[in-house]
Amino acid sequence: MHRFRRDIKCLLAATASIWSLATGPLARAEEMLDGLAAVVNSHPITISQVWDMVGAKRRSAREQLQGKELEAKLIQLQAEAVNELIDRKLILDYYKEKGFQLPAYMIDDRIATVIREEHQGDRSAFARKLSSFGYTIERFRKEEMDKIIVAAMRNQAVKINPVIDIERLKTFYRENLKEFSMPEKVHLRMIILRSSERGSSEQRAQFLSEIATKVAGGASFADMARLYSEDDTSEKGGDWGWIESDTLSEALGKVAFSLKAGKTSQPINVGNSSYLLYCEERQTKSVQSFDESRDVIEKVLQGRDREEAYKTWIEKLRKKAYIKIF
Repeated sequence: MHRFRRDIKCLLAATASIWSLATGPLARAEEMLDGLAAVVNSHPITISQVWDMVGAKRRSAREQLQGKELEAKLIQLQAEAVNELIDRKLILDYYKEKGFQLPAYMIDDRIATVIREEHQGDRSAFARKLSSFGYTIERFRKEEMDKIIVAAMRNQAVKINPVIDIERLKTFYRENLKEFSMPEKVHLRMIILRSSERGSSEQRAQFLSEIATKVAGGASFADMARLYSEDDTSEKGGDWGWIESDTLSEALGKVAFSLKAGKTSQPINVGNSSYLLYCEERQTKSVQSFDESRDVIEKVLQGRDREEAYKTWIEKLRKKAYIKIF
């Protein structure tokens, strides 16, 4: 190992600047040749591997951010990817060190599933797609097998107690009570008039009053909305679905949440639009009991325990490994 470290340091000295440049100014980063991002034991991790992992996230960041904020986000994404690739290499080494063997049929089944579900069983279409990404079937097979191994090793190494102490469950419930609260909601329909062809706001309000009278006499509000509403929801009978109090403007929300189920509001003028509201149903504010929430709480805490156990395990692997990040 000492000889390997001396040898690898010479290689790293020649390539370290590439990674620092790749995380520097964006224009230059795009033009850089491949180089080392990290070394794990005897395994190099290249910049191209890192960028392959964060490709979609990088494109999304470029669409949403710019300047220094974009550059900082790209550096963050690349750092996260480097650490994830390091962890993968450590787990694969652990797999080999322990002499584990996964049956070959697992990767065969995985490839067969991809071809069946994503390519309608067309193996040629699958091969063409791989080729378009610069992949061979051998490379795809190896990378998928590595993913299966990593998942299997995590499950094998990360063990938690499936039974969580009742007091811990109750403490989580008390500290996160807001998450188990159901807000007040109304299932709302609206007729909205915006067109100047309907006249002034007073004339539109008068027209909506006539519609409200028809609804009170037994006419379907949904049918009236289909006929008269100038909103995108008209084809759905003016159905806005379940609405929480902070969804609507103050003027509309105050009226909507004062309506009883099956009742129609008076016309409301807001800006250049006129509204008629109808309450289909109401849901009062409520809080799920601890017993109703227990299954969800157990799953959340078990997930946290698994994550903590994984971090502890991977940290042990890191302490025993040779890792160099640039």
